[in-house]
Amino acid sequence: MIRSQLFPLDRWRLLLALVTIVAGCYGGWQYLKAPDAVADAKATSRQAKSAAPIPVTVVQVQKADFPVYLNGLGTVQPYDTVTVRSRVDGQIIKVAFRQGQMVKEGDTLVQIDPRPYQAALDQVLSKKEQDEANLKNAKLNLDRYVSLAQKDYASRQQVDTQQALVDQLTAQIKGDQAAIENAQTQLSYTTIKAPLSGKTGFRLIDPGNIVHASDQSGIVTIVQLQPISVVFTAPEEDVSQINSALEKGTVPVQALSSDGLRTLSQGRLALVNNEVDQASGTIRMKATFANKDNLLWPGLSVSTRLLVETLKQVTTVPDEAVQRGPNGLYAFIVGDDNKADVQPIKVGRSGDGISVVEEGLTPGQRVVVSGQYRLQVGALTEPRDISAPGAQPENIAGKATAKAD
Repeated sequence: MIRSQLFPLDRWRLLLALVTIVAGCYGGWQYLKAPDAVADAKATSRQAKSAAPIPVTVVQVQKADFPVYLNGLGTVQPYDTVTVRSRVDGQIIKVAFRQGQMVKEGDTLVQIDPRPYQAALDQVLSKKEQDEANLKNAKLNLDRYVSLAQKDYASRQQVDTQQALVDQLTAQIKGDQAAIENAQTQLSYTTIKAPLSGKTGFRLIDPGNIVHASDQSGIVTIVQLQPISVVFTAPEEDVSQINSALEKGTVPVQALSSDGLRTLSQGRLALVNNEVDQASGTIRMKATFANKDNLLWPGLSVSTRLLVETLKQVTTVPDEAVQRGPNGLYAFIVGDDNKADVQPIKVGRSGDGISVVEEGLTPGQRVVVSGQYRLQVGALTEPRDISAPGAQPENIAGKATAKAD
């Protein structure tokens, strides 16, 4: 009787356990299946995305003249530098310039007390007048002796003696004239004038001081700013190319700020040194600049750009189009169907943000300059052409021209 009452209860427990096991198995199967579904969804998404065009920026391959520059570093030097010194001894009574003033050649700078030198000049002038009076009297006596000698009232010796006196006084007057010119020169030295046009520096002596011709310190230094020079260097392997350019005519040189971002002046190559510095392996050169706006200042460090050659009508692309891979240089090109392709190229020179392509590209082709990292061969692109019609490499700010690796 008791067993018949418990049996239904055991049967329900067994049924509940079976249901629990079945539910657990189904949940585990769904859990294991979920990653495959997610992966399939991601793959489907990637396929959908790969089918969309990839936006890229392209430019057309150009054919243009390409300037070849040699970049260097240089220092601005005055075209001429003069330390103004006194050529006579005396006291400075006047200074006629301001420190740092621009002066012209011939401007009065300093006045030295002229009175001792004026007195010396007056003395030799009076001496000449005295000698001229003596000469005049001697000539009159000579004429008398000659007249008397013709009548045998005077001897030949008296005539010769008087002639010697006339010659002596004539020579003495010439000496007086030389002394006068020397005294005038010494007097002129008391007014010190600018020997060239330029800018004065610090005044090295004040009014009231005594100066001497033997002083080495000088009174002031004047530097010529217009024109002005820049001394710079180039590697010794470029000497033949520089000399070749110089033989063909004027070689333009640009002077830029030390960071190379701002052009200060345009000039020309004036001199190539006659020997190479063996210690540094460089050749020194000097360029001349008009410097009308005085942007170039003595002692200033500048960057230089020397135009040694212009390559005529060569194939050019922006540097951004040149890519480097394990097999060398290449560029992504976009065809008429807007599909990307890889083109191996050979680059000769580069500079000013432009590369000269010797092999691999032809003018008119479209090369990718931005967005290459998403591209692969055959990928469909959405190109945006930013080519500037008629743009020349010279219009881009300068960098050094060098052979490509």
